[in-house]
Amino acid sequence: MALQDDPLQNHLLAALPRDECQRLSPHLERVDLRLGESLAESGKVMRHVYFPTNAIVSLLCVMGDGDLTEMTVVGVEGIVGISLFMGGETTPSRAVVQNAGSAYRLKGQLLKDEFGRATTLQYRLLHYTQALITQMSQTAVCNRHHSLDQQLCRWLLLSLDRLPTNELVMTQELIANMLGVRREGVTESAGKLQRAGLISYHRGRISILDRPGLEERVCECYSVVKKEYDRLLSYHRPV
Repeated sequence: MALQDDPLQNHLLAALPRDECQRLSPHLERVDLRLGESLAESGKVMRHVYFPTNAIVSLLCVMGDGDLTEMTVVGVEGIVGISLFMGGETTPSRAVVQNAGSAYRLKGQLLKDEFGRATTLQYRLLHYTQALITQMSQTAVCNRHHSLDQQLCRWLLLSLDRLPTNELVMTQELIANMLGVRREGVTESAGKLQRAGLISYHRGRISILDRPGLEERVCECYSVVKKEYDRLLSYHRPV
């Protein structure tokens, strides 16, 4: 299997013992995820879960007037569809592809069956869910207490952590929707970062030129989330 088609690029799958991988592997289906594609809608039961390999998916809070605000992002480290194994079946959030790429899809019932075995997968999924809750909580704090410049730096670094390259394909309008702010604010903040030589932005492509510079500007929310992910999800591949 070619590298780009390897489900073990996903960190959750890569952390499973071989016997669990062998049970799941025949049922994993590689899918291409398009920018803006919806993987889950508010209040609707998901039939599949997704293990991203080089895509990023945003979990968005949907307001009554149609406005969206990002709560968390999921990439190579995790899974889209925690409501299936947590027993809730549905969620008020919406899952939308933020950065196009690929993932491996698994039928929800198969995941629930494996989760019910109380195997390593159950243990890993519970740890991942705790890390995801931390990211959601810290995002709420960040949106309330920190500047848009700091929020943008946090968003860029979290996205960068989940990609194999230093480039994101994302318009300012989409970033504004993710952060729940006006596009003009994102334009101003991105301009500051570009003038400082930290990023390059051209026609919807953002290249990170100076990661340490972004880390100096970002608020503590980024490090809180990263440390918790590192603590909970620092796997070693079992035999």
